[in-house]
Amino acid sequence: MTTTPIATSSDQDRAKLAAGRSAAAKYCFEGARLGLGSGTTSHYFVRALAEQVRDGLRVVGVPTSNGTRDLALSLGITLVDLDDVDQLDVCIDGPDEIDPNGSMIKGGGACLLWEKLVARTSATMVVVADHTKAVPTLGRFPLPVEIVQFSWGTTTKAVRALLREHGYPADLGIARRERGGSPVVTDNGNFIIDVQLDTARDVNELTVELNEIPGVVENGFFVGIADEVVFGWPDGSAQTYPFPLELPLRQPAR
Repeated sequence: MTTTPIATSSDQDRAKLAAGRSAAAKYCFEGARLGLGSGTTSHYFVRALAEQVRDGLRVVGVPTSNGTRDLALSLGITLVDLDDVDQLDVCIDGPDEIDPNGSMIKGGGACLLWEKLVARTSATMVVVADHTKAVPTLGRFPLPVEIVQFSWGTTTKAVRALLREHGYPADLGIARRERGGSPVVTDNGNFIIDVQLDTARDVNELTVELNEIPGVVENGFFVGIADEVVFGWPDGSAQTYPFPLELPLRQPAR
């Protein structure tokens, strides 16, 4: 296989690249139908996949964001619409946090709806991450919730009320995500509110109940979706781990 240098600027990026290269080598096979994740680690995977495609590997991909679509097309990866496949073979995507049971918080890149759709349509969902993404309990990373723009404040109040029913404090931090002084708008034309849970509780219940609120499109809890995870390390090593994870992670010997 032709391996070309892929630029990295930090130890964390080198760990992400290691995870992406390992996943591309292990899970991408001739004729595979792949879900292509979003975010920095997933984009390292897409770049590693493109090396195999240049060497003749024939695959098709379904992107989980416009950003991933543009990257994949620029690298010569053939894309198809999710509606045109009954099931994807593998979805490879990264988390913002992942706990020992494989539950995740995702959506830091505001792509959670497409990410969950593609993951749920895949026979296997493989997580790629640098080793720092493994946490004993979800919640330090704010939970993204995608909501419609219409009356977004009313939807936010309903989200807060539901969380209070589950024992979260009344002054829980909830903020509409902004960039450069303007609201972040998802690829679907919606807003994102970020909920600072600190320590997530009742994750299984909230995964369902948040989506029952009128105005909520999707939430960033990904529960019962991941099948295994590839963690990368700054020295270029990577390893596939089953669930449940044993924390702290042990770095593979080289």
